[in-house]
Amino acid sequence: MNILSIGGSDTSSGAGIQSDIKIFSNNGFYPFTVITAITSQNTKKITSIEPVSRRSLELQMESVLSDFQIDAIKIGMVFNSQNIKTIHSKLKNSKFPIVVDPIIKSTTGRLLLKKNALSDYRKMIIPLADVITPNRYESKVLTGFTDAKKAAKKIQVMGAKNVIITGFTESNNKISDYILEPNNQYKISGKKIQIINHGSGCDYSASMTQSLAKGLTISKSVRIAKKFVYQSIKNSISIGKGINITHQEIPKDAKNLLYAIDELKQIKNIHKVIPECQTNFVFAKINPKTINDVLGISGRLVKAGKEIITAGELAYGGSQHVASAVIQINKKFPEILSCINIKYNTKIISKAKKLGFVVLSYDRTKEPTKVKRQENSSIIWGMSSILKTKCPDLVYHKGDFGKEAMILIFGQTPNDVIKKVSKLRLSY
Repeated sequence: MNILSIGGSDTSSGAGIQSDIKIFSNNGFYPFTVITAITSQNTKKITSIEPVSRRSLELQMESVLSDFQIDAIKIGMVFNSQNIKTIHSKLKNSKFPIVVDPIIKSTTGRLLLKKNALSDYRKMIIPLADVITPNRYESKVLTGFTDAKKAAKKIQVMGAKNVIITGFTESNNKISDYILEPNNQYKISGKKIQIINHGSGCDYSASMTQSLAKGLTISKSVRIAKKFVYQSIKNSISIGKGINITHQEIPKDAKNLLYAIDELKQIKNIHKVIPECQTNFVFAKINPKTINDVLGISGRLVKAGKEIITAGELAYGGSQHVASAVIQINKKFPEILSCINIKYNTKIISKAKKLGFVVLSYDRTKEPTKVKRQENSSIIWGMSSILKTKCPDLVYHKGDFGKEAMILIFGQTPNDVIKKVSKLRLSY
């Protein structure tokens, strides 16, 4: 999937275009960029801002929009009215979701939106927003209101579909976001981290953009963004002589699984093997004990036509059933740490056997009543009943009343699983 980031260049890579490139790339998106201004900045101050020419901005946008499929757009720093008018003219008829992050003043105190451009910003940028994510200061500048609810309502009247006022403090250890949807309003609170940082607003809006690109709801996207920003602030780094820079530390296991998921999506006709319950893909820590030791997708891999969408984020505990299967196999065969579930198909079973895969199965119709009644017990019972001396490549069952038939493919790593899935592709 592809995301276009429109914003300023940040020499510190703490925010702006450089930060977006890191975030989108790390999470499996291809980032396109359009630069509105070049800033010279570090962790202590911004020393210069040089806006691009109108012609340069026009050509950048035309280059991207005329050639590539765009799944979502993030608009950050625009700086002046000239840029605002150009962006509006190019995007006013767009069909893809747009997230607007109002960049008005830097953490170090430098104005990043000219005062004489505020009126144009309200008239031309805010109406483009499917989601807008101002903090308390930015919402006050845009509306004149300090109250989050009043500010959000006024911004919505200006044309933004969904408004999120971020980062208002309720106590010393609690910070909240106020969300106003067209027909709903609510608050999401989280733990406050006492760190002055550069880049948290950019991280939040980038996470929202990723979620909208995937087709997730506003409510789900907000919760993901809240968690994303918390981790980026928690992992912030003191790399210069001034304030910290937010940082998303992507563990090696997560990178391996993200890469494998991307490889999976490229396999021809892979959408045909996504089951009704959808697919999860997991990667466990060494010696996993619970599902919290297993990295999975919080919302699963979902079929959308012929496309596979990652509906959620990677998280430990993000899978129950597939994670439980890995844990059970790992008890007998510690080298097995990864697994994916796919749709039951007799041709796939036959192909696996011809390829020399170790294929095992269990009968869910023979489950004891006690097992059927206990949540998540079926997979544990089934896997335990078949593990003897051979480590399986593939395990299947034919389902039961109200229970979908399923195939599980195991491997030492996500890449190992992908290789096995690829070998079976002719059976799709």
